[in-house]
Amino acid sequence: MHADLSRLTFRPDRHYSAVIAQQGRVQLDADANEQTAIQLHQARTIAADLIGQHGGPSGAAGFRVEYLGGNRELDDLSIGGGRYYVDGIPCDATRPRPGTPVDEDDAPAPAAEPPTTWTYWDQPDAFRDPERPADRLPTRFPYLAYLKVWERTVTAAEDPALREVALGSALPDTAARAKVVWQVLPLPGHELRLEDGAGKDQIREAFRTWAAEAESPASRLAARSERPDQADEDPCLVKPDARYRGPENQLYRVEVHEGGEAENATFKWSRENGSVTFPVDELDGTWVELGSLGSDDKLDLHVGDQVEFTDTAYASRGEPLPLLRVEEIDLPGRRVRLSDEPHPTVGRRPELNPYLRRWDQPEGSRRAGRGRLRHGAVRVEEGRWLPLEDGVEVYFAAGGTYRPGDFWLIPARTATGSVEWPTDPARRPLLQGPAGVRAHYAPLAWVLGEGSVSDLRMAFGPLAGPVPAADEAALAAEAEATAETEEQEARAAATERWRDAERSA
Repeated sequence: MHADLSRLTFRPDRHYSAVIAQQGRVQLDADANEQTAIQLHQARTIAADLIGQHGGPSGAAGFRVEYLGGNRELDDLSIGGGRYYVDGIPCDATRPRPGTPVDEDDAPAPAAEPPTTWTYWDQPDAFRDPERPADRLPTRFPYLAYLKVWERTVTAAEDPALREVALGSALPDTAARAKVVWQVLPLPGHELRLEDGAGKDQIREAFRTWAAEAESPASRLAARSERPDQADEDPCLVKPDARYRGPENQLYRVEVHEGGEAENATFKWSRENGSVTFPVDELDGTWVELGSLGSDDKLDLHVGDQVEFTDTAYASRGEPLPLLRVEEIDLPGRRVRLSDEPHPTVGRRPELNPYLRRWDQPEGSRRAGRGRLRHGAVRVEEGRWLPLEDGVEVYFAAGGTYRPGDFWLIPARTATGSVEWPTDPARRPLLQGPAGVRAHYAPLAWVLGEGSVSDLRMAFGPLAGPVPAADEAALAAEAEATAETEEQEARAAATERWRDAERSA
C-alpha cells in the first residue's frame, strides 16, 4: 500500500469490532483506516463463510472461460461477464459500455455493438503483451485457467480524477483508493502433478495445494533501532539517548525489488512508505518532464535520488523495473535527467499514466551501506543486521526466497527514539512475514484443447425464498389471537381507570 500513512494499526487477532472516536481527541489517518479495515474484514469473512473459498451467484456467475484458439502462438480465451467471489472478495467481470462521442458536423455512423466479454489479451488489469513469450497461453494441453485477485493502492499519480483541481496543483492530493485487481492467468497442467484422468474434484484439490504454496510467505524480516556510534558528536540530535535519531516520525517501507534466492535478491526502502510520486507529462530519451517537482524539500527530488519509472500496467503486473538515478534537475522546465532511458515498454502510452516513484537508498551513501547496492537497490544479506538510516536496521532470516513486491512497514517515532516492531519478553525483535502483497486464487477452467473446456467454477443460490401463503385456518387463528390480545388490553385499561377513580375518591 504505497500511500502517505502514519502507520497501519489493524490487527485481526485483537478482534476489535469498531473504532470509537472520543471527544476533544486528535483524529489520525490510522483510526479511519482501521475502521475501514475492520468493516472489510467482517464483510469478507461473512461472505467467505457463506459462499466458501470461491463461487459466483447462480445465473450471474462471471468468469466463464472459453477457448478461442488462434495461430497456436497467440491463442486466446474469452472471459464471461458477471460476478465471482474469492475468499469473500467480490470480482466483477462486467464489461462497461463506452459512450458515444459528440460530432456536431456529421451524424455519427452507427457504432458496432461493443463486446460484452473480455478476452485473455484485453482483460483490464492484467496487461498481457503478445510480444512477450512468457505472457502467451501454453501451447501444450491441458492447462488450468485460474483467477488471481489482490488489492493495490491507487493515488492521483495513476488516476488524475482523484485530485480535486480546486485545491490547486501546489497542494498534495487527498485520499488514496484501494483497488481490487483480478487477472485470469494460465497454469501448465504438469505443475499440478495430476494423474491421468483426474476429475474436477482432484483438479480443484491439486490447485488448492498449489495456491497454498504460492500464498505462503517464504521470507521473514525483523527490524530494530540502534543508537548510532556518532550520536555524541552531533549536539543537534533529538535526544542524547535516542536510538532512532531521525528528526521526524516516519513510516519506513522495505520492499523486495528483485526476487529469488538471497544471493540474487535485492530490496529498496523508503522513509515515506514509497508514497512520493511524480506524474510524468513527457519523456524524451533520458529527460523526463514532470507534472510537479514536489511541494516541499522533504517530498521533492534531488540529484542522486533513486527513482522507479513505472505506470499503471507495471503496477498491476507487480513486476520490478530498473531503478534509475536522478543526474540533473531543470527546475524552470520541471524536468529531470535520469541515468538511463526507462524500460522501452513504459511511458509510451499516456493513458497508462506513467510516473516516477522515489526510493531513499542513495548510491554510495554510508546510510545505505557502501558497496551493497546493485542496479540502485540494496543487496539482501541474510543473518546480519543491515542499516537503513538514523539507527533503523533490518534483519533477513536465513533460507528465504524473495518475491518482488513483498514488503514490511516499520513505524519510527521520535517520542520514543525507537521503531514499533513486535518483540519477545526479552525485547528481542521477532521475525515477521511480509505485510503484503497477499494474493487470492480460484480455479476457473481446465482447458483440454480446442472446443474442450471443463468448467471448474462453483455457484450458489440465493438464501431468500418466497413467503408461503397463509391458509384459512392460519388466518382464523391469527384473527382470534389478535382479538384476544385487544380484549386483554381493554380489560387492563378499564381496571386502571377504576383504580384511578378509587384513589380520587
